[in-house]
Amino acid sequence: MPTFFEVQLWVGLALGALALGIQVWAFIDALLTRADAFVAAGKRTKPFWMAITGIAAAVGLVHLYQPFGMFNLIAIVAAAVYLTDVRPAVAQIRGRRSGGSSRGPYGPW
Repeated sequence: MPTFFEVQLWVGLALGALALGIQVWAFIDALLTRADAFVAAGKRTKPFWMAITGIAAAVGLVHLYQPFGMFNLIAIVAAAVYLTDVRPAVAQIRGRRSGGSSRGPYGPW
């Protein structure tokens, strides 16, 4: 039977892997997005978001076993800002939906 500390280790690893997945997703999305779409959406440039999400993914990899460490929490917030603010704005410019959208049956709402 696993001890409490073993369970805690596995839960921490699962949360760290989830955080790393979110950070890598943000980095890959920034990598695949056109540079002019960032400027057209009124966001910072592509190199800026590539650096932010790339550093966030690197921090997530280094701190895989420490998902609640200060640096990893900052990296998660950086990736979350990209995915919740920048990605939807850029997706409207490139003409694709990104997950949930604010479109109803008769147009945007």
